[in-house]
Amino acid sequence: MTRLFGDVSVSVGDDHVATAEIRRPPDNFFDVALIASLADAYDWLDEQTSARVIVLCSEGKHFCAGADFTGRSERTGQMVASGGARELYDEAARLFEARIPVIAAVQGAAVGGGLGLACSADFRVAGSQARFCANFARLGLHHGFGLSVTLPAIVGQQPALDMLYTGRRVGGEEAARMGLADRLADAADPRAAAHELAADVAASSPLAVRSIRATIRADLAARVRQAMDRELAEQQILWRTADFAEGVRASAERRPPRFEGR
Repeated sequence: MTRLFGDVSVSVGDDHVATAEIRRPPDNFFDVALIASLADAYDWLDEQTSARVIVLCSEGKHFCAGADFTGRSERTGQMVASGGARELYDEAARLFEARIPVIAAVQGAAVGGGLGLACSADFRVAGSQARFCANFARLGLHHGFGLSVTLPAIVGQQPALDMLYTGRRVGGEEAARMGLADRLADAADPRAAAHELAADVAASSPLAVRSIRATIRADLAARVRQAMDRELAEQQILWRTADFAEGVRASAERRPPRFEGR
């Protein structure tokens, strides 16, 4: 049985592995509605006794390109202008409150907030052509989606600073070496490898896994909420700068930005 939550489809297999698929191909840009739909899907799966692990995946070329700063969509501009970023982060925080382990199957790009989404999962399985990028500074913007908490915890503070300061792309093999990807799949589509890992987790006692996870992640949701408050405050300042306007223009025009520090 497949259930729909907006642009997110959910199904649960006989092996107790649930699949939550984002359906906004090819880039799977997000907005408040998409993150809320994903959080609703997690809440529903929490109530299903047959679901023990969630494989988070996306339809199309990329796992998630974050918010759309390319100029091809009005969603991001509307979200910033309406104050929707606060609502977005409130919905994003719900993802960290889910009780079921999540394994992200990352194909193509996980960029900006898409990287934050991947880092909200317990594990990341990357395809051979995957690339991870915290491109915020290249847009003239402060990072968000709780990456202040999640990224250093996953890769260490210095590699996290490297990614955040430079906005460089990290390929699948490097991501595996630095711990950003827990498994590297040979194929471009990592779903099979992610499902294999999920099945291994699902074979353990679900009560024990949830108990262990609750201990290990303990105050993670609270720390992420606090971090998002700080991240959003910094973003609100930088949204008004000439550097951010230049970063967005450069992204839309596919050229290097020319920042002036104002």
